[in-house]
Amino acid sequence: MAVKMRLKRMGKKKAPFYRIVVADSRSPRDGRFIEEIGTYDPNRDPSVFDFNEEAAKKWLSQGAQPTETVGKLLKIAGIQ
Repeated sequence: MAVKMRLKRMGKKKAPFYRIVVADSRSPRDGRFIEEIGTYDPNRDPSVFDFNEEAAKKWLSQGAQPTETVGKLLKIAGIQ
């Protein structure tokens, strides 16, 4: 099973809010996930994101692959 760390879109139309989740790569974007590890709000200035660092490090050590956007957020947070 290939596991990815990716964004799950929430919020209203034209006002997205994202949850950072760990999910099977075959599941749909807003579908089933294994664990929620953070949030990301691009609507605020500056953008606000929050990670559960322990969970993120645990999943990265177990081989979860972050998507491009989540990878950038992890780098900014100093986790990856």
